[in-house]
Amino acid sequence: MSRPVDALDASFPIAASIALDLIHRAEVTGRWSSPSALPHLSVGGLACHLGRQAVRAAELLPMPTDLPVLQSADNHYERASWVSEGSPDKGTVASSNDEADAVRGPEDLHGRSAQAVEEVGDLLSGGGARDVVPIPWQGWALRRGDFLLTRQLEIVVHSDDLAVSVGVPTPVFPAEVFDPVRDLLVRLAVRRRGQSALISALSRSERAQDISAF
Repeated sequence: MSRPVDALDASFPIAASIALDLIHRAEVTGRWSSPSALPHLSVGGLACHLGRQAVRAAELLPMPTDLPVLQSADNHYERASWVSEGSPDKGTVASSNDEADAVRGPEDLHGRSAQAVEEVGDLLSGGGARDVVPIPWQGWALRRGDFLLTRQLEIVVHSDDLAVSVGVPTPVFPAEVFDPVRDLLVRLAVRRRGQSALISALSRSERAQDISAF
């Protein structure tokens, strides 16, 4: 097993546990039906989307697949249609699993997410997770390390969204969680915006440009 996969096998459960702590905060439960910082999405819907990252991992890590395997997490974002489609419209968000799950309430999310975090930890530590993981809704698969990196990115990014939505500090992730996500976001930002935009934004405030990766 390669070093990157070993590292992400250990770091993903940490990321998922930090997200679980955020989901459990009283501020999230108290503002469940309020709008979140993301367009058309409630706080509850955003919390469900964040909690789903561990649920997806628990479902997919042990699943066999014959889907074509992409070379990297970067390829996943290069090919995923949602990356270039912009922010989802109101109808798309309203019909998503996130809002449907939010109707079931915070306690339901807490139970599902806690169980998934435990299952993921057992799969990754006990050898039950496969080396190649399918992403059926995209029609391809990723090596386990790349798959975990995509879920880890979702956790880090949407933890910030959720924290901002309810007015609490964004969780501080340890380096083993944050650094791979940071590096992936930088690569995606450079691919989308170019080297000059990134250099200016990070070093020259007087000419900073939009360097968002998505």
